[in-house]
Amino acid sequence: MVNELNNSEKQSDKKKRPKKYWWLIGVIVVLIGIFGGAKYYFDSSMEAVNPGSSKTVQVKIPLGATNKKIGQILADKQLVKSSFVFNYYTQTQKKVEFKAGYYSLSPAMNVKTIAKILKQGGSTTAVSGLKGKVLVQEGQTIDQIAATVQKQTKYSSKDFLKLMQNESYLESLAKKYPKLLTSSMSAQDVRYRLEGYLFPATYDVSHLKSLKVLVNEMVAAENQQMEPYYAKITAKHLSVQEVLTLASLVEREGVSNSDRTKIAGVFFNRLDTQMPLQSDISVMYALNTHKKNLTYKDLKVDSPYNLYTNKGYGPGPFNSPGIQSIKAVLNPTAQNKKYLYFVANMKTGKVYYSKTYAQHQKITTKLAKDND
Repeated sequence: MVNELNNSEKQSDKKKRPKKYWWLIGVIVVLIGIFGGAKYYFDSSMEAVNPGSSKTVQVKIPLGATNKKIGQILADKQLVKSSFVFNYYTQTQKKVEFKAGYYSLSPAMNVKTIAKILKQGGSTTAVSGLKGKVLVQEGQTIDQIAATVQKQTKYSSKDFLKLMQNESYLESLAKKYPKLLTSSMSAQDVRYRLEGYLFPATYDVSHLKSLKVLVNEMVAAENQQMEPYYAKITAKHLSVQEVLTLASLVEREGVSNSDRTKIAGVFFNRLDTQMPLQSDISVMYALNTHKKNLTYKDLKVDSPYNLYTNKGYGPGPFNSPGIQSIKAVLNPTAQNKKYLYFVANMKTGKVYYSKTYAQHQKITTKLAKDND
């Protein structure tokens, strides 16, 4: 009887065993498929967007931009297939340090070629592909726009900056666009009343008759973009100057739209608690320079634009913000979470938010160790 049972059990085991093996084989096949798909996606994303393309695209890599932000810029310009893959690739390379500047890139270039070019460094001013055009990029200051105008037109940067200080001209613009410029004209201690009001876009200057014509077009474009939001700005008890000031900070502090809206929420929380906005962007504008790292001495610079030492919004915008940053200020998120601090991982671009200074310091210390 015992032998008969054992034989029966063995036969039963033989019947069950193949089912288990098939299940295991199935799992392995699925994993191989997933791995193979991921490898195919990665390899494909490393290739050129359009190998047969002959066109070039001008790209500006801002100072202090993370690899994640650079990847997003390249993806937005359709120069890489995936910002994620670009960022992942750069993380796997040793000592990858991309340099700020203007670059002339092509969709025919693969990721490795683009990365190699970005490591070599770009031009400090606009490069090829913009003959007869002036490009105002998101986050540019009036001083930077003046440099572009000098390169792309017959007018000098001094001519442009002189127009920016022409009170009678500014007053004529304010009369034409009162909703847009009234709060700017009444602001105190501003460097340029039109800082933040020259809309980021490409302007045709091939038949430019005067600088006023160009600036008129820039301000008109800003007014057109802002028109749908004037009622909302009034309802929120804000001025256009305040909205554009915060938007100019958000423009430089945030990378993704999600982070922009959260950072806007942090700034509003700071304002609600009478806390200084404490943005490095404000200090660099006060110093009229760009630095990767600010010193404690820098943070104490005597300027109304220094939002470490001065509470509130300060005199006005610090650059020309894009429409997404403006929308972020008008639609902030996560305010109810009471975040008062944020810091970005300079390698990955991920932003961490904190409610207290102690939490913020803990995160900052950990990131400093991880990035060493």
